[in-house]
Amino acid sequence: MTTQQRPLLIPSPRTPGAPELPYTPAYADQLKSISENPKPSSGTGMDINSQVDNLSLPDNITLNSSSQRSNSSYQSRASGRNSMREVSFAGNSVRELNSGELGKKPMRYGSRAESEGLSMSQKEINDEDARFVYINDPVKTNERFEFARNSIRTAKYSIITFLPRNVFEQFHRVAYIYFLVIAILNQLPQLAVFGRGVSVLPLAFVLSVTAVKDAYEDFRRHRSDKIENNRLAWVLVNDNFQQKKWKDIQVGEIIKISANDSLPCDMVLLSTSDPTGVAYVQTINLDGESNLKTRYAKQETQMKNLEKEKISGLIKCEKPNRNIYGFQANMEIDGKRVSLGPSNIVLRGCELKNTRWAIGVAVYAGRETKAMLNSSGAPSKRSRLETQMNREIIILSFFLVALCTIVSVCAGVWLRRHKDELDNMPFYRKKDYSEVEADGNYDDYNYYGYGLEIFFTFLMSVIVFQVMIPISLYISMELVRVGQAYFMIRDTNMYDASSNSRFQCRALNINEDLGQIKYVFSDKTGTLTENKMEFHCASISGVDYNGGTAIDEDEQVGYSAQVDGQVLRPKMKVKVDPQLLSIAKSGKQADQESRVRDFFLALAACNTIVPLTTETADPAVRLVDYQGESPDEQALVYAAAAYGFMLIERTSGHIVIDVQGETHRFNVLGLHEFDSDRKRMSVILGCPDNSVKVFVKGADTSMFSVIDNSLNLDILGATEAHLHSYSSVGLRTLVIGMRELSASEFEQWQSSYETASTALIGRAALLRKVASNVESNLRILGASGIEDKLQQGVPEAIESLRMAGIKVWVLTGDKQETAISIGYSSKLLTTQMTQIVINCKSKESCRKSLDDALIVSQKLVPDSVAAHATGGSSEASPLALIIDGTSLVHILDSELEEQLFQLASRCNVVLCCRVAPLQKAGIVALIKNRTDDMTLAIGDGANDVSMIQMADVGIGISGQEGRQAVMASDFAMGQFRFLVPLLLVHGHWNYQRISYMILYNFYRNAVLVFVLFWYALFTSYTLTTAMTDWSSMLYSIIYTAVPTIVVGILDKDLSRRTLLKYPQLYGAGQREEGYNTTLFWVTMMDTVWQSAAIFFLPVLAYWRSTVDISGLGDLWTLAVVIVVNLHLAMDVLRWYWITHAAIWGSIIATFICVMIIDCLPSLFGYWAFFKIAGSALFWLCLLGITVAALLPRFIVKVFSQYYRPDDILIAREADKFGNLTALRNGEIELNPIFDPPRR
Repeated sequence: MTTQQRPLLIPSPRTPGAPELPYTPAYADQLKSISENPKPSSGTGMDINSQVDNLSLPDNITLNSSSQRSNSSYQSRASGRNSMREVSFAGNSVRELNSGELGKKPMRYGSRAESEGLSMSQKEINDEDARFVYINDPVKTNERFEFARNSIRTAKYSIITFLPRNVFEQFHRVAYIYFLVIAILNQLPQLAVFGRGVSVLPLAFVLSVTAVKDAYEDFRRHRSDKIENNRLAWVLVNDNFQQKKWKDIQVGEIIKISANDSLPCDMVLLSTSDPTGVAYVQTINLDGESNLKTRYAKQETQMKNLEKEKISGLIKCEKPNRNIYGFQANMEIDGKRVSLGPSNIVLRGCELKNTRWAIGVAVYAGRETKAMLNSSGAPSKRSRLETQMNREIIILSFFLVALCTIVSVCAGVWLRRHKDELDNMPFYRKKDYSEVEADGNYDDYNYYGYGLEIFFTFLMSVIVFQVMIPISLYISMELVRVGQAYFMIRDTNMYDASSNSRFQCRALNINEDLGQIKYVFSDKTGTLTENKMEFHCASISGVDYNGGTAIDEDEQVGYSAQVDGQVLRPKMKVKVDPQLLSIAKSGKQADQESRVRDFFLALAACNTIVPLTTETADPAVRLVDYQGESPDEQALVYAAAAYGFMLIERTSGHIVIDVQGETHRFNVLGLHEFDSDRKRMSVILGCPDNSVKVFVKGADTSMFSVIDNSLNLDILGATEAHLHSYSSVGLRTLVIGMRELSASEFEQWQSSYETASTALIGRAALLRKVASNVESNLRILGASGIEDKLQQGVPEAIESLRMAGIKVWVLTGDKQETAISIGYSSKLLTTQMTQIVINCKSKESCRKSLDDALIVSQKLVPDSVAAHATGGSSEASPLALIIDGTSLVHILDSELEEQLFQLASRCNVVLCCRVAPLQKAGIVALIKNRTDDMTLAIGDGANDVSMIQMADVGIGISGQEGRQAVMASDFAMGQFRFLVPLLLVHGHWNYQRISYMILYNFYRNAVLVFVLFWYALFTSYTLTTAMTDWSSMLYSIIYTAVPTIVVGILDKDLSRRTLLKYPQLYGAGQREEGYNTTLFWVTMMDTVWQSAAIFFLPVLAYWRSTVDISGLGDLWTLAVVIVVNLHLAMDVLRWYWITHAAIWGSIIATFICVMIIDCLPSLFGYWAFFKIAGSALFWLCLLGITVAALLPRFIVKVFSQYYRPDDILIAREADKFGNLTALRNGEIELNPIFDPPRR
């Protein structure tokens, strides 16, 4: 056999965002389909050179190039589930997506294409689309185009741009533009109603508060940028490495990074401390994943000593882009041209781990690095209440226009009636008598004729009545949301002790949406389950080792290995099967023992796991911690170690495995990493006995297509049966195979691999082809079953959500049997449900299946019931829809979507299996686009990001798959079960509080406007005001603002215990009981009555008196403040000391402010309050106004609560009088939950 000069370790490109091994369903009927497949000839499997040379590549990568197998649905016969009914619809035809379809059609939800399907590796980089980087020559690199320096800036503003840019951004709120126009109009002499300065203050106050907040946040960003830019790195200058600030690094410079250092820019690796050129990096700051990833330097640069040997070359790479998983380039070095890929670049923000040093050349710097290009946050979302509030603001705007029109028209009529009296009328004075014209006439004094007078009166009315649109509402809502977020974050019931993570509120503007959720779309792995994989059982050579008599974890000692005088033990213990452990330790060379040995060798070697050793209290004992990109791989390696096959060292060129106390070194001759087309990974090992073996593991459907099914047909059948039994109990399955390569076969593979890995065009497709060719004619070793346990409290959480009228849909990439099993254990599925299963392979079969399913659902769920009941109705049989991703390929983005929606809306549960990330988003869009229901998506991985961002509310789980979901989410938490207190408690509270606050703000401002309106009708429509300018301005800032905010943060209509005990109470938010059009109009009618009582009682009381108008203005001001605050006090449900202080303190503060204003001689109405308040009539008027204004509201509240109580009131009474028999016996009857109408 030819001696290997260097390890061939250029990995196949990994699928972006999908590092986990895939798991596809195995069905009982697949054995037949396998036997029908023709056996691949050895010539086909190994004639690689000719195939690579003659490979014709299309313009776009062909999707689903790996073997597609027709799967029929399986009807479960598990004991205990015989009462379940299942209706299965399966298609037989297979549809292939060719490259032409991909090139012509945009990415759609139904597409199963992964992002790497659009890789640029299919084509050469044009000079126009390329960046030229001259190695170790930054001057020449930046000569033609000066690339970005390495200085970064995350701050939004500078000292010069802060004011104009911040003001511009704030005026994106239309209401601010409205108040700006009002302030400008008030500056005109003809329209000046308030003082010119006073009219600007409310808007200036709101803008200033927001500007101060933005300035502080930006100051923190500036400070962080400064620290980052002034960090130091070692840069090669004049053949010596010298320290240089990060901000001064240029593209083309060579940089040296030491262990545990962060990378200052995006670099192509040139050499590392490892002789084979491997480096390990941690990308937690980039994509949130804490597992180590491997990167490689090319051998052409690895062998150079850069400090002693001058290096020069040219890198031709793609222009900066956001794709952190892709990179295409080629490098000319020493007259050779080599290709570069994602495994040769390390990105800014990564940390170097387990490598003493690494040297690279900067190719992207500063704002052009992939980390900075991906620094944008999640898309902004607006709450539904705020959207509805805008509708009411438009109504109020029309209302304002109506009031202004009435005043201006009446003013025109009044002018016409009194046209002969205008010249000498006191306080009007049409004529200017100060100057006499030559003809003896006098000019008009500020009089512009009927038309302009009416127009000016209209504009002045807008200025006077401007508070009808509550500017303070926006800032009040922001403050209330901050307070609500504080209490959600501090809630110990949503604290996850296992991960030491609190609830995170990443989007403050949709807190209240948590109280209106109708659909929950959940991922399975890591969301419903722990994503902490544990090896559970194995099928080896057709024998099932299911661990039924496994040794208890507390009793087992665990495997250990002696290396260099130290004892190495795996960090995590694994329960072992005694029989399998005995066979693994026997050391015999019998057939079964040999297969067991090869099986565990495959588990230990066929992965990208990096073993790290950590110290213990005993200096002679060290723990081995296996770090990898996939929890599945970690579980398999720990299992191999438990059975005596312990991985203790990995480099790019070899691995060391302790096999039952004997250390064996295996040369890693080649590694084909997992990709989405093959759904497999393989490693080619040079074994100690000089043989060369290829070990392969992958999804069962992809593995059975490459196994030589002419060998051991009985083993294949037994393995498939075991796979089905594993998946039926919720285990994740994997198939292991191998074969031995002859010397000629290895040489052919080696030649083809080198040709493919150095190709400049179509490298990814060529490498996949080479991998597929060597992964053929395999001998099956067995299969593994990995358990992913349910998170604590998941069944109870799903049951509570269902009782709350929330539909829970599970969207998972796992196989159907596994998902169904988890569905039962989580109580998502029950034995009483009728299951409708759709597994189709063509559009026509999907159409027929949907039609048949709709007929079945209509029989089981009548239309009358489907229109109202959300679940579990006694009138209908509960339905569960189970559909796979292949069917969704044909349904989504087609006319079949409507049929799917009609079917799904009749079902209590929907379970989507084998779905791609875009399909998850498509399912969410299916509901969002066809209903007014609020949607929530929850997930923990990168494949859930699209779904999270599509839903109205997105929640990320701080799990094992990194933090991509958290970074894209609106809220983040540690466990799925926290969804119950988040929605049923905090969501309910937030919705009730914000709903009431919006209505109260409309009411509060409208009362004042109507008082001003009544006054205008009694003052000849001159729009003079009895209230001082300062009182009008302080009304929304001091007099009434604080109580609104305090109540909006602290008030509780029901206790936590009651809300959790009766989940049906959550339906109040779904039915929009807290805020709707009816409530708005009822509030407005109440406003008209209260304003009339406030205005007309003092008018009648002081009708024939000589009281000053300023005194009446003070009376009206105090009356309005007292009434609106008592109105609020009547509705407060939970009193705290701060609530008392806010409400009664606001009334006292109003008295103080009115007295201070009237004490200032420079202001209008000097000493007016003290004159009018000296009489008993003043205080009697305040008392009479309060009683008359609030009495109708009080009567209506008593009547409605006594004769027509709602669910909230019933539960509140039960909560208050906890000793009632009805409460003790749980006999509180709540209203049924109905679906809102469809669009």
